[in-house]
Amino acid sequence: MTDTYVTVDAAFEAALTDRISAFGALTLESITDATDDRAFDDLGLYVGELGLRFAFGETVVSAGKISPVFAVAWDAAPGFYGTSLAEDYELSEMIGVTVDTPLGNTGGVLSFAAFYVDDTFLSDSIGNKRGRNSLAAGGVGNTGKLNNFTVQYTRDFGETTGWIGARHLSAGDGDVSDETGVVIGASHDFGNGFDMIAEVAHFDGAGGTDTNATYATLGAAYALEDWTFSTTATAVDTATGTDSMIAFGVDRALTQTVEVNFGIARFDVGGEKSTAFGLAVVVSF
Repeated sequence: MTDTYVTVDAAFEAALTDRISAFGALTLESITDATDDRAFDDLGLYVGELGLRFAFGETVVSAGKISPVFAVAWDAAPGFYGTSLAEDYELSEMIGVTVDTPLGNTGGVLSFAAFYVDDTFLSDSIGNKRGRNSLAAGGVGNTGKLNNFTVQYTRDFGETTGWIGARHLSAGDGDVSDETGVVIGASHDFGNGFDMIAEVAHFDGAGGTDTNATYATLGAAYALEDWTFSTTATAVDTATGTDSMIAFGVDRALTQTVEVNFGIARFDVGGEKSTAFGLAVVVSF
């Protein structure tokens, strides 16, 4: 199966006063998973974030459609396929409030959020419609109430960044359990073009089920002039067995705004083994 697609992300933040700003993000992409060969099909435009941000000294409060802070590997694991399994626990498109505040003189930042899965008209898309979310769709966090929470502490130690966090997602319609998760991780820049990231996340009642899941991700990247070589491995331990992925990536910067990414990954998920190849051209504006 081949899937040729485009993803366009656009974000903005505009100051309204010296303490208040408006923020937002739009995404254009294929909004369904490919089941056969396709090329630039199923494209839909949707709002990923939209709201107001308030500054109270060094404390920042954001309200609206938000992306609560929890974990890092789902976004920062290196390579074309590096985030493929870790993105299972990404939190995005939530309605709620986040608070980010420095903790004294420690150099660390504490992030807290209260939220629920977006069930407003913003959960639909323009173009190929994915449909408006509703409580009847179920799923943890899809409660229509601010009864879902995340908290995460992030601190830099020189060239090392560490984080520890927790989350609680209340059961939605049809779920048998709330989900409670914890995460711990670190990244380090060795200063010679080599950097690494490691993260472990554990979930009780994963996805609203009566089972648990533990994710472990280890990634490394080496930058050499305009080239970056990377590898990432993720293992997921569940009641039914262990899923895994190992991925290799090569990125090449053509200009300051154009980059080519190539990746190959070997997956073993649900007892089915597969190999994926990917090529992307990334243009920044």
